[in-house]
Amino acid sequence: MAILVTIWGIRLTYNFSRRGGYSWKFWAGEEDYRWAELRQLPMFSKKWRFTLFNLFFISLYQQHLILLFTLPALVAWQGADKPLGWADYLVSALMLAFIWMETVADNQHYRFQSEKYRQIQAGERREGEYADGFLQSGLWACFRHPNYAAEQGIWLSYYLFSVVATGRWINWSLAGVLLLLLLFKGSADFSEGISARKYPAYASYQKRVGRFLPKIF
Repeated sequence: MAILVTIWGIRLTYNFSRRGGYSWKFWAGEEDYRWAELRQLPMFSKKWRFTLFNLFFISLYQQHLILLFTLPALVAWQGADKPLGWADYLVSALMLAFIWMETVADNQHYRFQSEKYRQIQAGERREGEYADGFLQSGLWACFRHPNYAAEQGIWLSYYLFSVVATGRWINWSLAGVLLLLLLFKGSADFSEGISARKYPAYASYQKRVGRFLPKIF
């Protein structure tokens, strides 16, 4: 479980780093575009309100949430005397598959955004999804948020280690995963609201492609 989480952390750190997320001047690193949008909401018209939101939600709650959704490791420890079996290896493979899926999705999105802004800066005529302004190919043709879907799958898989170790399908460490799912629901709602305002073709994309799961019909 520790090795798998380390792989997850390396992928996350690399992806954030190549987007300019880290800087020796820690106040100068690239900010997620959604925070700027969030600060424009009427509820944050007063600076002190966003300061409190930053302190309690961004800085404290999300850090505690990371602790919560990694707690299945503590539950799995209760079965430490039980040898690893086929179910452990199956869950490991499932978690690795979701990490791979998220890596592919992030790479596709990074390449698309890099090319889109290159075309904009070069003053080139954009066509297809570059003209629409958002990615719709690769994994993004199957899910509107393949990276979000994979991230949720990673931690649901991680929870399954506690199930395998204890034989209990439901245990208290599930709370962190459920809170994470709620966070992604809210995050997807917010980011899609922004995309729908910015890109006229996004509404059609929403009808055509599922959010976290492919649309079968």
